[in-house]
Amino acid sequence: MDITTLTPLFNFDEMAGAAQNSNGLTGRDILSVAQFDREMLSYIFARGREMREMVQRVGGVDMLKGYVLACLFYEPSTRTSSSFIAAMERLGGSVIPITSGVKFSSVSKGETLADTVRTLEQYADAIVLRHPEIGAAQKAADYASVPVLNAGDGAGEHPTQALLDLFTIREELGRVDGLNVAMVGDLRYGRTVHSLTKLLLRYDVSLRFVSPEILRLPLNIMNKVIDASVDVRETHEVADVIENADVLYVTRVQKERFSDLAQYEGVKDHYVITPDLMEKAKNKMVVMHPLPRVGEIHYSVDNDPRAAYFRQVKNGMFIRMALLAAVLGKA
Repeated sequence: MDITTLTPLFNFDEMAGAAQNSNGLTGRDILSVAQFDREMLSYIFARGREMREMVQRVGGVDMLKGYVLACLFYEPSTRTSSSFIAAMERLGGSVIPITSGVKFSSVSKGETLADTVRTLEQYADAIVLRHPEIGAAQKAADYASVPVLNAGDGAGEHPTQALLDLFTIREELGRVDGLNVAMVGDLRYGRTVHSLTKLLLRYDVSLRFVSPEILRLPLNIMNKVIDASVDVRETHEVADVIENADVLYVTRVQKERFSDLAQYEGVKDHYVITPDLMEKAKNKMVVMHPLPRVGEIHYSVDNDPRAAYFRQVKNGMFIRMALLAAVLGKA
């Protein structure tokens, strides 16, 4: 279908013309959720809805035709890498996919992050980076002359995941203000939890943190929660929060972050969300998970209409489409 046959909702030429003055993201790096206030979040979510409608109606457009995205992943990824690739291709762009691990790139020869980024920017208009070290995305951005999008830096942040998570909450429940959000599992190493928590502090929410003692939320993030004066509580038991939770955000225990595997073995199966547990939950609530899961949500929960984690996955493509269009000056 020709793009000109679409309704004004998809007048992308007009959107691109106003982009330089409206979105505030053109040419910018996406490194942290600290960049996003409520106005900017509303803007990105509106663009995400437009992208969803466009994909449902016509599959893709040529908004980013001629643009190239480099996906540079130093750690394994399924959803983040695939959704960025799908997002770029549905917008008509091309991708350099270094997503099978950098062991197949010159990094295996000892090339530095700085030189890798400086090389890729010769071919690409933007770089998506996943790296095991906290602060690696900022370091890459310091060297790059094209936008760098942080796809996860160790146990630090995962801003695009947090954006799609918040978008999912808004789309599933119709609001964010007034919700009770419970985060369960690996809160110490879970970068998705860190980023989502920071975003939620922009709203009037109640927060519940559920974890084993050794996996509690890092103190620097808890201090931000306390400083924001939100209603917050920590507990070791899901049973303490399940009845009142509007959002149950479950995370896996991240084996790769443990230096002592005995500690991992002691906590890896600490929480499992089951149908019996879900019977105690509200009729209108959502269960979310950034995935992959390794046993913390029983597969029989997948059929529960409150299980939103695969809808959450799909939302990732729409939000990343919106972000790519924004940083490249086309939305």
